Amino acid sequence: MAKHLERELEKLKKRILTLGALVEERVRMAIRSMESRDADLAEKVIKEDYEIDEIEVEVEEECLKILALHQPVAVDLRFLISVIKINSDLERIGDEAVNIAQCVEIISKKNKVEVPFDYSLMAEKTAAMLKESLDSLVNLDLDEAFRVLTLDDDVDHIYGEIYDQVKGVIQKNPGRAGYLINLLLISRHLERIADHATNIAEEVIYLIEGDIIRHGKWEGDPEAQGS
Repeated sequence: MAKHLERELEKLKKRILTLGALVEERVRMAIRSMESRDADLAEKVIKEDYEIDEIEVEVEEECLKILALHQPVAVDLRFLISVIKINSDLERIGDEAVNIAQCVEIISKKNKVEVPFDYSLMAEKTAAMLKESLDSLVNLDLDEAFRVLTLDDDVDHIYGEIYDQVKGVIQKNPGRAGYLINLLLISRHLERIADHATNIAEEVIYLIEGDIIRHGKWEGDPEAQGS
């Protein structure tokens, strides 16, 4: 029975990593469509979202089956709990990529408005957070998981700056408010992706250490890392 459980858990790990790689690819596609105002690429992100949804359901069903059949305890139970939560966050990241793509479809059909900011730094940091959170899961790397948590404040700060700048541009160009609001929404969706990447990193920390650090419990305190 123990060997069978071990095989099931290994298969589940491969499945969640497959989902992670697919979600990461879709986020990068959405970012590229945003940078180039590429409506065709954006449409591809939207149309292929069903693939993420299908794998998310498969992973959840597999987790529930293992829980029912094997009643795992200790680290195996912790792994299943983490996978269930990570699975949900990955599906939501996929949804945020679709949201970005939908905004790109709208703005690509309108004349461009010059704004005093670009998304390159925010998009780069968000994509890096997602990659590092998934790498920390693959390698069970505690340090990498904690690095993701430190990056989240950077993304939040950039989002706050963009929000203020968009408000200023809307005041000067009230007739283009619809276009500018979609730019603001893109930054919001990037910020939400960063939040979900943070959730994944927190689950990796829970998986490795057994410590729940959500809701500001960590707050950048090195002692929370068990040092």
